[in-house]
Amino acid sequence: MASTVSTKPHAVCVPFPAQSHINAMVQLAKLLHTRGFHITFVNTEYNHQRLLKSRGSDPSMGVDGFVFDCIPDGLPPVEIEATQSVPDLCYYTRFSCVAPFRELLARLTDSDVPPVSCVISDTAMNFTQQVAIGFGIRRIAFYPASASSFLAFLQYPELQERGYIPLKDESQLNNGYLETPLDWIDGMLGIRLRDMPSLIRTTDPNDIMLQFCTVESQLATTASAMIINTFDHLEATILKILCSRVPSIYTIGPLHTLSRKISDPKLHSIESNLWIEDTSCLEWLDNKQPQSVLYVNFGSITVVTSKQLEEFAWGLANSKMPFLWVIRPDLVREEGARLPQGFAEETKERGIVATWCNQEQVLGHRAIGGFLTHSGWNSTMESICNGVPMICWPFFADQQTNCYLACAVWGIGIEIDNNVKREEVEAHVKELLQGDKGKEMRKMAMKWKELAENAIEGGSSINNLDRLVTQGQLKLS
Repeated sequence: MASTVSTKPHAVCVPFPAQSHINAMVQLAKLLHTRGFHITFVNTEYNHQRLLKSRGSDPSMGVDGFVFDCIPDGLPPVEIEATQSVPDLCYYTRFSCVAPFRELLARLTDSDVPPVSCVISDTAMNFTQQVAIGFGIRRIAFYPASASSFLAFLQYPELQERGYIPLKDESQLNNGYLETPLDWIDGMLGIRLRDMPSLIRTTDPNDIMLQFCTVESQLATTASAMIINTFDHLEATILKILCSRVPSIYTIGPLHTLSRKISDPKLHSIESNLWIEDTSCLEWLDNKQPQSVLYVNFGSITVVTSKQLEEFAWGLANSKMPFLWVIRPDLVREEGARLPQGFAEETKERGIVATWCNQEQVLGHRAIGGFLTHSGWNSTMESICNGVPMICWPFFADQQTNCYLACAVWGIGIEIDNNVKREEVEAHVKELLQGDKGKEMRKMAMKWKELAENAIEGGSSINNLDRLVTQGQLKLS
């Protein structure tokens, strides 16, 4: 029999099973816990085991009322410890996770924890909505990326109706077709086809990712409300447009900065890195001059070819600039991440390579002067919040749109060509750390940093968090 003693609200949080999505959801969950919520955080079994390996047997850090649980994802087992195939995750979770998630909610209903008030799930995990409705529970959609990229995903049906996608043939990837301006999209001045989330780059109308994003983004707008990890000043125009498509939007970002304000040391210590962090790089940074080091990290999903790795390596080496480069073991899938011969010797006095790190701490270090990034949203927000300008090399999904925002809208980024060349890497690194354009970008980044701080210090984001809770969106239906 379910307990009716506790009146504490209970949020079941379900992220998409990729590192950046998990990070953002953990930060949101911790903020809700500070406002009296019992939290059940639901990873996939695969990622739960990785979390236990990286964080220890109690990832909840002894915090009462913050519980990690898991459900199977339906994917075949993988040998390498890495982010699973995103298309496979999108395909399997839609169908395989429904029954396990229903069983989990039933188990929670029949346990002595507070009754479940709401399900907060990633916009890519819309299977949770039908299950939540079946239990009479409100579902809140959580979009951990930019409002602009969500609006861009909502354009997929229009892009198909107008004949822009799918591509007629693969030559359109390289013949300039992607430079086509899309001047009919409100709020996105100057955006090109290449700046739209990259899942449009297919000739197959039945492509898994194209269909998934077309359908799932529309479904997410039918949730009771939507939480977006952004702040009002950063995307004011886009948010006004989105409000006509989504009933209730709550901008609560930057989440990583908001969660940093948590005073409870145990709760604050709950982390979600699925890789073991290398802390020696922070000590290395302590001995470097302010704003002198380039930080390089392509996130948890990006994969590069051996040739691309080589071009980045020699571009960094030839720039003669200090750098900290995070290289995951699975960054080069087909043969492992092997740096070119002679690179280590050439850069030993000014470069360091790590397998993973605490990115927030690195970007907040006084020695960091720039960030060579894949333009993931967490990375972009962390860069903004530390006033760090970027060299953008987007790889996948919303990263193309985030690159457009950084370079064309906010003035804090330089885009690097997808067909990376060492000469371009060298030139951009020098410009970012020492050039006039780099100085102007740093000034703009500091302005955005100030606006982000205003949003969480009594501004729109903290007020929206309080409004979300007090208006009853997260309480029992």
